[in-house]
Amino acid sequence: MPKTTVGLFEDAGMVEDVVNQIEALGFPRNEVRVVDEPQTFEVTGVMSFARLDFEVDLMRELTRIGATKAEAQAYVDGLRRGGALVFATGTDDKVDAAAGIMNRHGAVEIEETSGPEPELPHIVRQSGMPATETAVMAGRIRQTGGGACLFVW
Repeated sequence: MPKTTVGLFEDAGMVEDVVNQIEALGFPRNEVRVVDEPQTFEVTGVMSFARLDFEVDLMRELTRIGATKAEAQAYVDGLRRGGALVFATGTDDKVDAAAGIMNRHGAVEIEETSGPEPELPHIVRQSGMPATETAVMAGRIRQTGGGACLFVW
């Protein structure tokens, strides 16, 4: 199953350093992405609402990898305030290391704005207790120590 870490940064100017450090881990360039709110929105048709289209597409992508609607909305709200998202997709070890880099650079903890963590069936949560024969199906894996979230999809 693919694993992705997502970090929201309030200062879009600092993500270049984050991306450089993540790429130094051996991530292929196409597996690390930065998303920020475009300065201008491309109008694709007469009935196009470009900003809304952008936000709906981003929320769809975030929920596809396991974010709840509330979490996806918190990410979109962060972009509206001038922030940026960094996505890194890869193997477990690399994604965990990328999350560590994001957390050291101040990735925003989104649970504060999105309410309680959802209860999802068949999800293994990282905690002090060992998991017993439960497979991760899809969703967010809670990681303590920072704002970067890990998603298995």
